[in-house]
Amino acid sequence: MTEIHEFPMARAAGCPFDPPPPLRTLQEEGPLAKVRLWDGSTPWLVTTYAEQRALLADPRVSADVTRAGYPIQAPRIGAGGTISFIMMDDPEHARLRRMVQAQFTVRRTESLRPAVQKIVDDLIDDLLAGPKPVDLVEAFALPVPSLVICALLGVPYADHDFFQENSKTVIRRSATPEERAAAGARLFEYLDSLMGDKLADPADDLLSKLAERVKAGELTRQEAAQMGVLLLIAGHETTANMIALGTLALLRHPGQLALLRHNDDPRLVASAVEELLRYLNITHSGRRRVALADIEIGGQVIRAGEGMIMANDIANRDPAIFPDPDELDIRRDARRHVAFGFGVHQCLGQPLARMELQVAYSTLYRRVPSLRLAAELEQIPFKHDGQVYGVYELPVTW
Repeated sequence: MTEIHEFPMARAAGCPFDPPPPLRTLQEEGPLAKVRLWDGSTPWLVTTYAEQRALLADPRVSADVTRAGYPIQAPRIGAGGTISFIMMDDPEHARLRRMVQAQFTVRRTESLRPAVQKIVDDLIDDLLAGPKPVDLVEAFALPVPSLVICALLGVPYADHDFFQENSKTVIRRSATPEERAAAGARLFEYLDSLMGDKLADPADDLLSKLAERVKAGELTRQEAAQMGVLLLIAGHETTANMIALGTLALLRHPGQLALLRHNDDPRLVASAVEELLRYLNITHSGRRRVALADIEIGGQVIRAGEGMIMANDIANRDPAIFPDPDELDIRRDARRHVAFGFGVHQCLGQPLARMELQVAYSTLYRRVPSLRLAAELEQIPFKHDGQVYGVYELPVTW
């Protein structure tokens, strides 16, 4: 009889950057294992890199959260009665994704680099002029992507406390279904109101471009508002956590930090970003899918209607792909990581995230060369209860 393991699994005390040790054990035993979720369902956990990439690219695998057998993370909530296009299959997924894809191309995001550089420099100016110690999350890691995504979408940054607080609730695993539903509804109502403003008085921003699609009958207003919710949450939560957690990882690896601080080669900066994305993997709840047909893979048969969880944090530590995977090495070629997923559902905003991280990492440590922790590692509160991993606070000084 197949042994069933509880999921999610806890990280080991004192090892905040590493995946839970049971994941390593399961990976060594084989690419697939059965796990039990909060609702008693028993989907497959996929732990190895090759099998994850194969399944994420397989048309017999569905991302549709409404299908029977889909391994949902918590009791389902909705915002305005809709779901995000990232939880749909083609052709509907592709139709909605195309509506915003042009705003996240490499060329488009590179054109934003000077503006992002100014945001980063201005925040560091404020940081250096202010008191010490300081919480780097509040002073730098969160404002950088929040300012960027607000400018891109056309969302007033003055409302950042509102949308950040509600975003945290939506992705907090410990929140009740009612709390998540209420927070999701508030965000939807907020974006729907903004969409009304853009319909009446468009500007040069992404929400206005979606409003044009609504006017043309290509999108409903509800779909446009829901896309705004997704982009707003994803646009600041993930990158903010990567800035803070990446900084903590580098401060705990001073040799790697010195390499980055004393080298202005953009290729090394880009390499450091890819390695930190591989090493940290803040999306630690896995990517969820369900089989549309029987699939034979990794010595097992995943039956139609069975759920799958791609544990991307341990896949990015797969020694078959990344030698010495538990070592942080910013000179490593880590571009093949699955931090952004793989296949048609891979992260839409990854060019923007990469560029923001490159600017943030390359600038902060150069301009604040004596940056150091102002607390012991054991005193830093980690986001073990969130769908996005990171730190709630990061006290630093210089």
